[in-house]
Amino acid sequence: MTKSAFDKIAAGLEDAIAFAEGDAGRGRVVAPLDVKAIREATNKTQAAFASTFHLPIGTVRDWEQHRRQPDAPARVLLSLIQAAPETVEKLIEKAGL
Repeated sequence: MTKSAFDKIAAGLEDAIAFAEGDAGRGRVVAPLDVKAIREATNKTQAAFASTFHLPIGTVRDWEQHRRQPDAPARVLLSLIQAAPETVEKLIEKAGL
């Protein structure tokens, strides 16, 4: 039996309430990334960072100014850049992007 939209929303709300009351098993907290620190570690300007890693410069600015948070795929890319920026840059070049 499939759950109705109402049932799914109610279950999510119950999880949120339980998490707020201290039940860490009912939620997931994603630590924010310091995009500015990641970029600065590459010694690139916002424009150069955006160009190198094929990101819209406005998106990089929004992340750095905390107007927006990177979504899951962007978090993966940023984490890889943080771990090995030269390798990611070479892989992008090799892929012909």
